[in-house]
Amino acid sequence: MKARALAVLGTGSDVGKSLITAGLCRLFFRAGVRVAPFKAQNMSNNSYVTPDGREIGRAQALQAQACGLDPDADMNPILMKPESDRSAQIVVQGKVWGKAEPRTYFERRAELAERVQESYERLASQYDLIVIEGAGSAAEMNLRDRDLANWSAVDMADAQVVLVADIDRGGVFAQVIGTLDLLAPRERARVIGIIINKFRGDASLFEDGVRFIEQRTGLPVLGVVPMLRDLVLDQEDSLEIDRARQAPFAPDRINIAVVLLPRMSNFTDVRRLAAEDDVILRYVADPRDLAGADIVVIPGTKNTIGDLHYLRETGFPEALGMHVAQGRELVGICGGYQMLGRSIADPEGVESGGVVEGFGWLDVTTSMLPTKTTLLVEAQALHVNAGKANIRGYYIHMGETQRGQVRPCFQVCPVGSIDAIARGWTDGLDGAVSDNGLIWGTYIHGVFDQPGFRRVWLNRIRRRKGLTPIDSEVSDRVSRRFDHELDRWADHVRCHLRQIDLLQFPSPSS
Repeated sequence: MKARALAVLGTGSDVGKSLITAGLCRLFFRAGVRVAPFKAQNMSNNSYVTPDGREIGRAQALQAQACGLDPDADMNPILMKPESDRSAQIVVQGKVWGKAEPRTYFERRAELAERVQESYERLASQYDLIVIEGAGSAAEMNLRDRDLANWSAVDMADAQVVLVADIDRGGVFAQVIGTLDLLAPRERARVIGIIINKFRGDASLFEDGVRFIEQRTGLPVLGVVPMLRDLVLDQEDSLEIDRARQAPFAPDRINIAVVLLPRMSNFTDVRRLAAEDDVILRYVADPRDLAGADIVVIPGTKNTIGDLHYLRETGFPEALGMHVAQGRELVGICGGYQMLGRSIADPEGVESGGVVEGFGWLDVTTSMLPTKTTLLVEAQALHVNAGKANIRGYYIHMGETQRGQVRPCFQVCPVGSIDAIARGWTDGLDGAVSDNGLIWGTYIHGVFDQPGFRRVWLNRIRRRKGLTPIDSEVSDRVSRRFDHELDRWADHVRCHLRQIDLLQFPSPSS
């Protein structure tokens, strides 16, 4: 029997749809419902790799975890990864479909809609409930005839709808009432209630607001969910970056500067570093703000050549050169690793074509390739004495990097893959490190996620600063906190839903 469906749509972007969806998924999972997430179309450069080497949005990977499932490409059949203001790489059912500008993409809507329906029907045949996340606003009037993620998905699944609004940014009454007013009668009839998200302060002061919304719309406010400031879930949107832009460095901490690239991808690579008590992590858009950093991290990017030009235009090479000359550490991840090398060639025009010089701090050269490498990996460090502390991460990159007279950083093996060679597996060695060990790069996303390697690496920096090393249990606690955050978030959502009985979806087989 086909699964029932609940759709979480929003009054706008960044209202919290992804996390509300994850919280509901966790609550249904804990109630014994066979539940799975679904987002028909996503736009994000923050992605994850499934066990079979396909690529989906990071939010759907988190939601799959909330459901007790491995991520599956059918949970996010279309992923758009912006490469510039006018074009994006399109990933369909986990594999690169091509590069498209908006007009080209919309012209092929019918073809893409078929793939969306294929994915949804596969999921709906396996689970009792599908929780659908929408995209942007539920009332994008200019895109209504081309929509794949909102009402098109709702109608396909015959879903009931919960509307999420963000009170933190102000104007919540206009958000809710305006959105509902713009819906067609058949669409509005699907809406079963409203969730007011990101509330700050005394919720009793908003009781008159709840009454006003209910009286004006005729719909129940299912709950007013307070802001949970210290939540450390791996999310897809990077609003937390704004909060960390101005974090002041301190002499008794490990000060990490992450270069804020225009097309930065997979910012979650440094989330667990930021959660360590002895770390201050700052995102830097101005090269002058690198001053005082013990480590600079150049993260991944969806457009390595374009972002390399950006760094040169904004004066970063001089600031990075001064950082390196002072004997401080410089790390590149994925696209950042490519930038640290001697050159980047793009013979097939994967990005912008041509050959550009890298920063030249590592003896490596990169060639961009049209085939994307997506693979779950395990690794052991060769450049840091981390003992048997394993790293578990993933590859998502376009390009092949050749080492010259330089050591690799990691010994790597694929995780659970029988076709790793077909998906980009080479010699089992990854990355490169300078002779002094202070400049290194890797293709491994999630390289800092495991507590063993993370703490050994942080303690190496502490020793250089004359600080006492910290016991590994401290980093173990950080990782355990991440492991339990889904349940903490679900408990928080459950506590503040006033009318959760409307969200009881029994198994269709019962």
